[in-house]
Amino acid sequence: MAPDRRAEFSAFYETTWSRTVACAYAVTGELGAAEDIAQEAYTRAWPRWTALTAYDDPAAWVRQAATRLAISRWRRSRVARAFLSRSREPEPDRGPDPDAVALTRALARLPVEQRRAIVLHHLGDLPVREVARIEGCPEGTIKARLSRGRSALAGLLDEGSTRTTDGLEGSRA
Repeated sequence: MAPDRRAEFSAFYETTWSRTVACAYAVTGELGAAEDIAQEAYTRAWPRWTALTAYDDPAAWVRQAATRLAISRWRRSRVARAFLSRSREPEPDRGPDPDAVALTRALARLPVEQRRAIVLHHLGDLPVREVARIEGCPEGTIKARLSRGRSALAGLLDEGSTRTTDGLEGSRA
């Protein structure tokens, strides 16, 4: 589209945005949702801009599109709420795995180079050669980082498992 069309649409957008959001807000009652809906309406108007400029009031088309989108969203949420009210109770969230939390905390205490080597090799399941390529260093350097990192990690994880529950973080009693 020509730059003058873009400028014309941008000006239209800026002058009609607040009224379009207000129409969507009247249906949804949520400002964030109304802004999302208004944005979608303008996204739909952009490919049709040449045709819309021939209308008496192109803003009316955008407001109607926003209102229809808001009503559709309301209907979908109503159906979803009805479905959820008929479905069984969700299982309670058990929270994060204590071992994963301990590992994440221990990894965070390692030097960055060792941490990256361990994560890429052991968690990312990459061979030493690929880790060396990614890190831009020799394979021997990666092997040394892995060895030092595993030793440090073992010490950190043992330290976490020997803590008592008397208020220390990371205890596994």
